Amino acid sequence: MQRTDDTPSVLLPRATAARLRRPHPARRSVLAAAAAAGSAWALAACGGGTDADAASTADGEVEDRLNVYSWADYDDPGVLEAFQADGPQLQVDSYGSNEEMLAKLVAAGGASGYDIVVPTGIFIPQMAENGLLAELDRSRLKNFGNLDPAYLGQSWDPENTWSVPKDWGTTGFVYDTSVIGRELTSWADFLDAAGKEASGNTSILEDPWEVTCTWFAANGIDPNTTDDAQIAACREWLVANLAPHLKGFDSNPGSSAIAQSSFALMQCWNGDARLGLGGSDEPDKWRFVYPTPTANLWMDNWCITAGAEHPDAAYAFIDHVLDVGNSVQEVLYIGYNTALKDIEAKATAAGLDHPELVFPAPEVVERLTASRITPKHEELVAVVDAVRAAAGA
Repeated sequence: MQRTDDTPSVLLPRATAARLRRPHPARRSVLAAAAAAGSAWALAACGGGTDADAASTADGEVEDRLNVYSWADYDDPGVLEAFQADGPQLQVDSYGSNEEMLAKLVAAGGASGYDIVVPTGIFIPQMAENGLLAELDRSRLKNFGNLDPAYLGQSWDPENTWSVPKDWGTTGFVYDTSVIGRELTSWADFLDAAGKEASGNTSILEDPWEVTCTWFAANGIDPNTTDDAQIAACREWLVANLAPHLKGFDSNPGSSAIAQSSFALMQCWNGDARLGLGGSDEPDKWRFVYPTPTANLWMDNWCITAGAEHPDAAYAFIDHVLDVGNSVQEVLYIGYNTALKDIEAKATAAGLDHPELVFPAPEVVERLTASRITPKHEELVAVVDAVRAAAGA
């Protein structure tokens, strides 16, 4: 986590920019409303079974319908169409945050009508503890072996009891080299530039973990710290030294902020940065950085709900997207790593532009830190609230 390797940064040439221009899913703020989600956990546990097989059809045939609750525009339409061409009718509804999805599942008491949900990993322990998820029977996923073991067994689901990796990515920042003439490589550089060359022209994400990580990482502190003194110091510094220089909070700079040069310095997710740069008429002036010493490793996951009415179709669908060819299509569409073995080489061979902005180098991955929801999360929310207030946002 404290590696000091030269940090990879990427300039996007103009030649390929037009190929990246399309509506796209941005990484969401996965923690911003977790305090509200916490209140949902105070409700009675949903109960019910935890084995999706209990609702299987008697003859083992796949049901004629599948209901999926996921992030908007988060799968290649061709992959979805191929699944239902000769199989279940597929209904995909979308949500804008993990909290929105959780609230619906909790309110429904496990009978939401959805068979598959796509939570970010850090939410899985609470979902499992509250009876919202089914334990997986991996013998029913013949393509599970296509997954790279490096991305299995995460801290929030060590045995992949509840989840199958869907996509993963990380956080960094992008800056305008016509405004900031020096090379930036670290979170310390980011904070320094925000107060100097990019003063009044900087945006940060809205996610409490991501925002506080900038200061914790710059000072060699575990971003998942629960130390009250460290959190207090973070709050004091960010309010006094970052907030006065902020122009905005933007969790989706790839949608227009990069293309319109709305800011000179932007904290952002790697896949979102790639698509944002692709939409710029001046892509050669932007540089994306995987900052030292660490950043978030987030992962979204396929999960089957405890109350799934179509479990056989759910297993069939997850197996469908784990097919190598379908996974390559997913990478080309959404611009994030699907965690399959050799997916970078396969996606690049299939025509993926700038894979370095989708697949961080191994030395970057080694130093990433998976975010966690700790007992101090509300304090992190308070830090960002204080920063926002001080910035006048």
